[in-house]
Amino acid sequence: MVASRDRAGARRPLLLALAAVVAAGLVGRVLAPAAAAGAPAPLAEPDRTAPAALPPGNQGSAVWSGDFPDPFVLAVGPLYYAYATEAGTTKVQTLVSPDLAHWSWVGDALASLPAWSQPGHVWAPSVLPTQSGYVMFYATRQRSTGQQCISRAVSASPQGPFVDRSAAPFLCQTSRGGSIDPSPFTDAGGGLWLAWKSEGTLSGEPTRIWSERLTPAADALVGPASSLISTTQPWEGPIVEGPSMVRQGGRYYLFYSANRWETASYAIGYAVCAGPAGPCAKPLSGPILASHGDEAGPGSPSVFMAGGVLRVAFHAWTTPRVGYPAGARSLHIGTVAFSGGIPYIHG
Repeated sequence: MVASRDRAGARRPLLLALAAVVAAGLVGRVLAPAAAAGAPAPLAEPDRTAPAALPPGNQGSAVWSGDFPDPFVLAVGPLYYAYATEAGTTKVQTLVSPDLAHWSWVGDALASLPAWSQPGHVWAPSVLPTQSGYVMFYATRQRSTGQQCISRAVSASPQGPFVDRSAAPFLCQTSRGGSIDPSPFTDAGGGLWLAWKSEGTLSGEPTRIWSERLTPAADALVGPASSLISTTQPWEGPIVEGPSMVRQGGRYYLFYSANRWETASYAIGYAVCAGPAGPCAKPLSGPILASHGDEAGPGSPSVFMAGGVLRVAFHAWTTPRVGYPAGARSLHIGTVAFSGGIPYIHG
């Protein structure tokens, strides 16, 4: 297990031996990858020697100043719902907005936890609309193993209450340290998929991001699971996590977070995938969004469409308060645009 989060939404890093592997040049840099590949074929080995020529102003606007980690945004008619990791006694924090700029508190979207789950450990919720209602995927700690596993809850309304009647985890890769950060997405044919992260182990299994097809009711995985990416670049440190997949311009883009969440070295990267099951390649040797100005450690991207425009929600610390208990990971909303096939984020 690479990391776990406590009641306040914090993660306790376990791979201390790898914690020193950080990219020192990230802090104070706005979307400054070391090199770019222009617009490579999805599976081509990228040319990392050419300098990046990316538009300036890569950032996202802070829209909720409270602690709102691992956000996921769902558009429902004229409204937008945002869900986030547990804070205090609120298992799944929920907000609603008419315009992505002004948000109101809704409350706790998750009615209760299943018996197999240990209370106080709910992380990274995401919600998928289906023909029969709404399905929430979220991570929680399994009592019997202490590992993070993914569960599933249902509701007739996007604001909940979501009900989880499961007798066991929906998904848990116990041999890989557990599973966390579920993120549903839709392929070009309308098929449903789930992306997530396996936690890794102290015995050498790295953190990985996976995908697998869901049934039309999103009540089961129909396999096989595909490993999309793992930690392969210095800026990522020991962790890749927080996946969000979207199809844009005929390509599948996998946005993800990397490095240690509680530091200013946390950042957002991307990979280009041949399909929802991969294979995937990382065109850049650095992140597309890193610490800059008073925005530190941006991460946990959630990409979604709003009015025909690709948007992204993510969290970030506000300098100099990086890390708990002094800091909070606030909600940011940005717009995703592309230059030469490379995504960038602006407010």
